[in-house]
Amino acid sequence: MSAGLDGPASGEADMTIGNLAYADERMVARDEVHHRARAGTADGRSLPLLIVNISPHGMMARCETEIAVGERLRLVLPMVGSVVSEVRWSLGGRIGCLFERPIRAAAYYELIAVLVKQS
Repeated sequence: MSAGLDGPASGEADMTIGNLAYADERMVARDEVHHRARAGTADGRSLPLLIVNISPHGMMARCETEIAVGERLRLVLPMVGSVVSEVRWSLGGRIGCLFERPIRAAAYYELIAVLVKQS
């Protein structure tokens, strides 16, 4: 099978990152938010974060402290409680994190309702 101009052929995975339109597809769309939080690291540091988008599976945040890819962070989210995430990428003061466990739908909707009111 060969890929056409519209992307990979049916059933064929796109393994290149040359076409960013396909490289950045996500499981679930993210909601834009503006929420200040603190994240704890395994070595006991407490880092201020500004969460700028979130989904039930992960988040992107701004952080002034350098955080290594693979580092695990624990933070408390309104209506959800404590969540653990793994830093999947870090670039220019921004980090992308994958939650260890997805947030349940009902709790996620409550979280978004609170975060939207804060924004």
